Amino acid sequence: MDFSLNEEQRAIQESVARICADFDDAYWLKRDRDGGFPNDFYDALAAEGWLGICTAEAYGGAGLGITEAALMMRTIAESGAGMSGASALHINIFGLNPVAVSGTEEQKHRMITPMAQGREKACFAVTEPNTGLNTTRLKLRAEKTGDKYVVNGQKVWISTAQVADNILLLARTTPLEEVEKPTFGLSLFYTPFDRDRIQVHEIEKMGRKAVDSNELFFEDFEIPAADLIGEEGRGFEYILHGMNPERILIAAEAVGLGMIAVKKAADYAKERIVFDRPIGQNQAIQHPLAKCWAELEAAWLMVLSAAWQYDQGLPCGAAANAAKYLAGEACFEACQTAVMAHGGFGYAKEYHVERYLRESFVPRIAPVSPQLALCYVAERVLGLPKSY
Repeated sequence: MDFSLNEEQRAIQESVARICADFDDAYWLKRDRDGGFPNDFYDALAAEGWLGICTAEAYGGAGLGITEAALMMRTIAESGAGMSGASALHINIFGLNPVAVSGTEEQKHRMITPMAQGREKACFAVTEPNTGLNTTRLKLRAEKTGDKYVVNGQKVWISTAQVADNILLLARTTPLEEVEKPTFGLSLFYTPFDRDRIQVHEIEKMGRKAVDSNELFFEDFEIPAADLIGEEGRGFEYILHGMNPERILIAAEAVGLGMIAVKKAADYAKERIVFDRPIGQNQAIQHPLAKCWAELEAAWLMVLSAAWQYDQGLPCGAAANAAKYLAGEACFEACQTAVMAHGGFGYAKEYHVERYLRESFVPRIAPVSPQLALCYVAERVLGLPKSY
């Protein structure tokens, strides 16, 4: 069993790290204070083709796997960009996988290629105010009228809607009471974002200010029938093609964020002198940081295992959920420990670790809670009865 990276994978890390080096701590601190999408960062990665790392070559991408994308996204987060940098690119990396699997050739070229090349931005709209993770109970309706669908309703926690050119939208096309199973009757669309028919209200939040989160209000929003992905009523099935890659990549980012927090804390502990000795000489500082490193390394192995399974076409749901759970928890503990290692200075923005701690809640909460990730493993691996 060979755990080493190949030459191409090492080159990916080095090339991405070189780009990220131009966007230092001061850049991300300013973004954290002022907000605003990091277009220059996005454009720098797009210019060298990194946004299409997982996209097939036929549609303008590099045709590499989720393993390579995980290496890239960890490198971005570990550069100090954290979840602000990683989330700016998320949907370009994996978001249109349902289109790649279920779309027509015309749709693939029209929809995927501009995303892979960084010419268009998109948002993914699934979650609603009163359904949360219970996706089968979505209420936003898309009613077919002639050769178009008319959409009314709400979505919430939709990232990048302030800057999106297009929207990947899951909507109910058949009322819940009229379908045989709750997963039926949901349809997936990818279509231009019409700001005359979609009101976008940004949500003020704890961290990751550079990447907006929003509530959306749809009023007679029209979607051409040509923008329906696959068959009407099978949208829930299609979005499953993006869930495992999403969990794997967010787990990779969590590892990167946790690792930069540990590094910042270790560097500080070498320099901070108290009682005539560096605080890093004290085991009360050493042991928590060493434990965090070990937990992050263990989570990273789970990320690589899940990514390998996905790239081999193997069932990877358990591994993807386990990776997301382990990485999210390890990241949070690492960021919290880094703040405490800094003492009072950990609370100061100029030392950056408080930003990491705030951002660590993103991979812990999203795209699925740690509790539901454990439920998946309990049910699918251990054979325990469904609890919800």
